Amino acid sequence: MTDAHNTYASVPINSTVIAHAGDGNFPTVILFDPNIEEHRSEAERLNKFMVLTALSMEGTCAGEHGVGTGKVKYLEKELGVEALRTMKRIKAALDPNSIMNPGKLIPPHICF
Repeated sequence: MTDAHNTYASVPINSTVIAHAGDGNFPTVILFDPNIEEHRSEAERLNKFMVLTALSMEGTCAGEHGVGTGKVKYLEKELGVEALRTMKRIKAALDPNSIMNPGKLIPPHICF
């Protein structure tokens, strides 16, 4: 928490860790103007910092709301390629026509 607080305090955009950290979940709010490239890149850097910090502590890139398109790129680091291949096979068995949220679960670079 201290590292996150210090990192967030040192950037030119508004950001903080909020809510229910007591259960090991560290939701964050990063407020920025997406039209300002410096702000957008700083927000992306902060997000990556939090995800990699969580993963380094054997945490997850996702919270109770799921992975989402913003964090799918971290799934391989968290779960490993074999787990993603298994997920891909399960998804193909349940959704052979790929009509349920295509491209939202398995990172696109996982090939079979």
